[in-house]
Amino acid sequence: MKKITIPIKGMHCKSCEILIEDKLLEIDGVKESKINHKTGRAEIYYSADKPESVALENAIRSAGYSIGEEKKAGWINKSPGDYKDLGIAFIFLLGIYFVLKSFGLTNVAMSGAGADPESFGVVLLVGLTAGFSSCMALVGGLILGASTKFAEKHPEASAFEKFKPHIYFNLGRIFGFAALGGILGVLGSIFQLSSFSLGILTILVGAVMLIMGLQLTDIFPRLNDIKITLPKAISRALGIKGDGGYSHKSALLLGALTFFLPCGFTQAMQLFAVSTGNFVAGALVMGIFAIGTAPGLLGIGGLTSVIKGAFAKRFFKLAGLLVIIFAFFNFANGWNLTGLSIGSAGNARKANVSASDPNVSLENGVQVVRMAEVSDGYEPNKFTIKKGVPVKWVIDAQAPYLCASTIVLPKHEIVKHLAAGENIIEFTPDEIGALKFSCSMGMYTGVFNVVENL
Repeated sequence: MKKITIPIKGMHCKSCEILIEDKLLEIDGVKESKINHKTGRAEIYYSADKPESVALENAIRSAGYSIGEEKKAGWINKSPGDYKDLGIAFIFLLGIYFVLKSFGLTNVAMSGAGADPESFGVVLLVGLTAGFSSCMALVGGLILGASTKFAEKHPEASAFEKFKPHIYFNLGRIFGFAALGGILGVLGSIFQLSSFSLGILTILVGAVMLIMGLQLTDIFPRLNDIKITLPKAISRALGIKGDGGYSHKSALLLGALTFFLPCGFTQAMQLFAVSTGNFVAGALVMGIFAIGTAPGLLGIGGLTSVIKGAFAKRFFKLAGLLVIIFAFFNFANGWNLTGLSIGSAGNARKANVSASDPNVSLENGVQVVRMAEVSDGYEPNKFTIKKGVPVKWVIDAQAPYLCASTIVLPKHEIVKHLAAGENIIEFTPDEIGALKFSCSMGMYTGVFNVVENL
């Protein structure tokens, strides 16, 4: 076969390659096409007559692209107006935060969650709470970044078309959670990851969100060349195509895969699904939970879909800045989950302390630590214990179906799902220094200061 190579402008991801390849293969005589969005080149193979230039151009144009050399963007945006818009967005977000904090809305809690979920109504209530709190930061940040980029690339789209990514994302969550919840109900807890793995996963999610956020702010134009997509072979196998890296199928898949993200609310419901021992009951638990999270997550979609015109550019910067904040939030949480320390931070408390901890008592040669798990974390969350002496950690779970209900002690590879009432964790501290613990999302934290002598 003979080959011709032509430059193509406007490509930025694997989906672009698939779209162009399919259009080129519709031309008579074209046997194969290989597209590379990174080099901006298309290799077209034909066996007999060379395809006409007009046919090639029309095919590429019908896919939404054009023939020509792509002009490389610079690393730093030099437009003062963009920096001004970013500053205004930051001040606006800061103002919103202080308003929410003054009304006590920065920490969403759910009263009466300590009871066992005797009905699916409690599961729905847990979902509603999650959708307006931790899920908003972890899951909402992902869909906000993706959908806002879609709206940015398709300013001509109607409000409903811009809202579609959110609809499909949430449908993917509902049906994906139901299916996987049913599997949990039958097979038990097969999706349990180590705290270190959860931490790395959370950090990776944060990295994806950081890239999307920076792209939306347009401060570093060259970052727009970075596209995070499924490998082309997997995309084709799943039948995923799309313009600008988006398709309904990819949105459905993304929603379903959030089942594996380390959200404390989700894991509490996964544990409940496991306890049902039944496919239908497990599916209903996780499906209803996902339905409960939908209003909060769809609320983000409403904003991105109705914004248009001159204000849209400023809104994209605002959304980008919010996604960046969520990204750093997940970086911090993921780092807490890994149990790692920077430099000598892990050995910060080497000195002996003379006073004993009032929340720690010595009973029959065992250090008994008493703590309560509540809707907004752990009380108290700092303890001083002695190295080499066994610890009996007694936790009174007062909100067993909220975010703090799964507790992680990375150093000792402990992951404990708290049931209502008293829970006991036992371990022996073998190193001096700070021994960190947190919820499964890394958001609520605490520390044991391990010393040589009390």
